Amino acid sequence: MRAAGDIVLLAVYELGHQPLSLASPVAFLKRAGFSPVAIDLSIENLDLSRVSNAKLVAISTPMHTAMRLAVPVAREIRSINPNAHICFYGLYAYLNANYLLSSVADSVLAGEYEQALVDLALRLEAQDSAQHDRSGIFTSGPPSPILTKLNFMLPHRESLPPIEMYAALRHEGRLRKAGYVEATRGCLHTCTHCPIPPVYGGRFFVVPKDVVVEDIRQQVNAGATHITFGDPDFLNGPGHVLKILRAVHEEFPFLTFDATIKIEHIIEKRDLFTELRELGCIFVVSAVESVNEDVLRNLEKGHTRQDVEEALSILRQNDIEMNPSLLPFTPWETLDSFIELLHFVEDHDLIPNVSPVHYSIRLLVPPGSLVLPKLEQMGVLGALDEESFTYVWSHPDTRMDELYHEISVLVQEMVSQNKTNYEIFDRLKAVAYAKAGLPIPDAPVRNSYREAPGLTEPWYCCAEPLNNNLRC
Repeated sequence: MRAAGDIVLLAVYELGHQPLSLASPVAFLKRAGFSPVAIDLSIENLDLSRVSNAKLVAISTPMHTAMRLAVPVAREIRSINPNAHICFYGLYAYLNANYLLSSVADSVLAGEYEQALVDLALRLEAQDSAQHDRSGIFTSGPPSPILTKLNFMLPHRESLPPIEMYAALRHEGRLRKAGYVEATRGCLHTCTHCPIPPVYGGRFFVVPKDVVVEDIRQQVNAGATHITFGDPDFLNGPGHVLKILRAVHEEFPFLTFDATIKIEHIIEKRDLFTELRELGCIFVVSAVESVNEDVLRNLEKGHTRQDVEEALSILRQNDIEMNPSLLPFTPWETLDSFIELLHFVEDHDLIPNVSPVHYSIRLLVPPGSLVLPKLEQMGVLGALDEESFTYVWSHPDTRMDELYHEISVLVQEMVSQNKTNYEIFDRLKAVAYAKAGLPIPDAPVRNSYREAPGLTEPWYCCAEPLNNNLRC
């Protein structure tokens, strides 16, 4: 007999959003007749009694921070429920499958995983019915990503914490409730540092318009007045997303949104942005990463510094803000080019648009990363640290590694003290100049401090977790 609590799905951290990685598979499992329990450990405490008798515990790990948080949780669950089948699912589960299967996991799923979770639950149920030993039957080796198009369902959000407990939109001096959807999954592009290409291999899948619109509708009914589109690149399928936006805007003309869009797509699709603004777009997250051409070539970003300036101009002409994501600590960045990146941010009035944590992002190199051959060729690659889920690497200029550690500490301290973006920027610029042995410039006198729209969660998917993220 199927019982509530036989299946427990856990999320540990998903950038402050109500986790779609729980809501979507819960819907699939319910359709199959199961009664899964969904727990978001970024909001809720883990009541061990809820997992002590579970037959299947599935843990979502779409990013590195989630992996760092999930493994200790899995070990604790294993200690109190040794008979549970523990499954890790998501991008970073696949990248770290060898370690997981040899330590804490019975199975690993990645790609379009929802139906595979249902199939796993059915297999476990069949084993129980036959009274067979379930131990070890799913640990034959690393999995292959699941790249079969799903029959998508409306995500089931009713059992998750309410959206007011998640990241909000900060805009025009007030906070607004924000929802989260994905119109596409996977990505056409193969940037070498990104965790998506090793799983999706340049493919992407569209979520049907009606499913996305209905998911937005249920979040608006729950109080959302802003939606984040979490697609790796929103304009991989421009015709598809425009149909969604037009339908949503007709029904909810007050609704605003943000999306992640590559620099090259902003330039190629420049004619779309007037309509995107009319449909409610207030800011775009774009992975600028650096303004050092050597860095951009090695990351295979598909854009140049000049392209960044052009994309920024296109967005501003349409009254849309750019919130750049940065990756300033890679083996190709120099101390001079790091300082130049700071000047670029300042000269283009982007200080309020860049979350301070982005100044402290260091290249992560998980197993299977496309950037591995480049680091090997440079001679900077060390061993795989399996328990940290990344290869160790060192910068050719030791000052850059020193600067990374100094800025990481500085940013965490100043963010915890609620310092402004401007205060943090001026301090870290002084630190960078000092590291370069240059005279520290006087902090500029600013007559006004602009606020840019953004979400209240400052983190970034491909980065080491902040100390306050490691709270589960």
